[in-house]
Amino acid sequence: HVQLVESGGGSVQTGGSLNLTCEAARWPYASNAMAWFRQAPGKERDGVACIYLRGGTTYYADSVKGRFTLSQVNDKNEVFLQMDNLKPEDTAMYYCAASGTYARYPLQEGEYEFWGQGTQVTVS
Repeated sequence: HVQLVESGGGSVQTGGSLNLTCEAARWPYASNAMAWFRQAPGKERDGVACIYLRGGTTYYADSVKGRFTLSQVNDKNEVFLQMDNLKPEDTAMYYCAASGTYARYPLQEGEYEFWGQGTQVTVS
């Protein structure tokens, strides 16, 4: 079955940088999208960034535009999220998500059927 393997995250001071990586193992689909979502305590899970692996088009939440960059790793089903100029409000559990079909609304969690376990990002 499909498995999303996440790595990265951790703790950093305000203004610092972190990165997250997600690999979709045993991925059988030819066309898909991968994304990162985040959920802070007591809040809903929100879309952060998405990339369509065929074409490389990316979408970002307004709150992270200009600070976060999502890219595909070497034409693989693997994505890399570079997070710069981090702020305390970026503190959350970050989840990788993948869709085996076209995600019409790329930052909505209902578009994704596969999810990672989550990795913590803390900014102080």
